[in-house]
Amino acid sequence: MRTTIELSNDQRSALHSLAAQKGLRGYSRLIREAVDLYLKETSKKRKGNHYLLKMGGTWSEEEAHQTKKRLSEIRRNWKIT
Repeated sequence: MRTTIELSNDQRSALHSLAAQKGLRGYSRLIREAVDLYLKETSKKRKGNHYLLKMGGTWSEEEAHQTKKRLSEIRRNWKIT
């Protein structure tokens, strides 16, 4: 299916360059790959969010409080190198 998308000059140039590096005549295949990747990642996020929402209420309030407290301690002491 053909469609029209709007790209900036920089995006168009980068796509042409990448397509040429891959030996492609145009960048349609790159656009399809990008859309497929976006849809796959979006689907993963939705599934992950659904799973987390289903877990709501499985911890007691005390367990949730203790976990939140422990995570805060870990983040405070996290060493970034």
